[in-house]
Amino acid sequence: MSEQTRWIDLDGAVNVRDLGGLPTRDGMTTYFGRVLRSDNLQGLSAADIARLTGDLALRDVIDLRTHDEVAKEGPGPLTARPDVAIHHLSLYTEAGAHTDVEAAEVDVDSVLPWQGQEASPEIEDRAAGIYLNYLHDRPDSVIAALRVMGRSEGTALVHCAAGKDRTGVVTALALEVADVTREAVVADYVMTGERVDRVVARLKASRTYAADLNGRPDDSHRPRAEVMAGLLGHLDDNYGGALGWLTKHGWSAEDSEILRARLRP
Repeated sequence: MSEQTRWIDLDGAVNVRDLGGLPTRDGMTTYFGRVLRSDNLQGLSAADIARLTGDLALRDVIDLRTHDEVAKEGPGPLTARPDVAIHHLSLYTEAGAHTDVEAAEVDVDSVLPWQGQEASPEIEDRAAGIYLNYLHDRPDSVIAALRVMGRSEGTALVHCAAGKDRTGVVTALALEVADVTREAVVADYVMTGERVDRVVARLKASRTYAADLNGRPDDSHRPRAEVMAGLLGHLDDNYGGALGWLTKHGWSAEDSEILRARLRP
């Protein structure tokens, strides 16, 4: 299938696509209908939900947003579906009022956890350094997200707010486990750029994200190939690749077999 057909057009989300159709290093392609990636799902229409849970067989949602984001945005419509499991796996360290237990007591005017965050000095590019922080801070969430992808009994969907940064890192690691070519992994990350204007416009309409986005040019949010290439190159140089990093944090050979079987022949 073409790159164009990987997009899934919904009323209430603008950056939704299938991880199928990507080339692997041994000449195969990834399966369609196993894992989707997306921006925020808060605005899904009834028709969207029917399509996702019906034709697309959605059964597991991996929500990478912080507890603060979820508290501010409110429960999404898929939380009312008993046939869809929601796995909340933040990629930020969250303490105090941001823990699971106290999430309901979050002050809606509190500072979002990424504001003012320093990038890891291990990578020169600041954006790649922020991505490395996800791995340093929440390897537990990364591992758990990949295990949900591999073990879902239907289609799994992973998302954050924009479907670019946190979602991009987690899906890149999944594709690395599936032995997708590096060029295709990076290209999938960059593909969000085709819809970045719509993504930013959508987030600016939300009180949760507007303050972070207003005053910054929309083009500054466009994904750059060198960012993802830099992160994956860092994992190559320091861990022997994404799989080496995952193994260091508790990922097993069985986990790899299960995820590979879900994503590719």
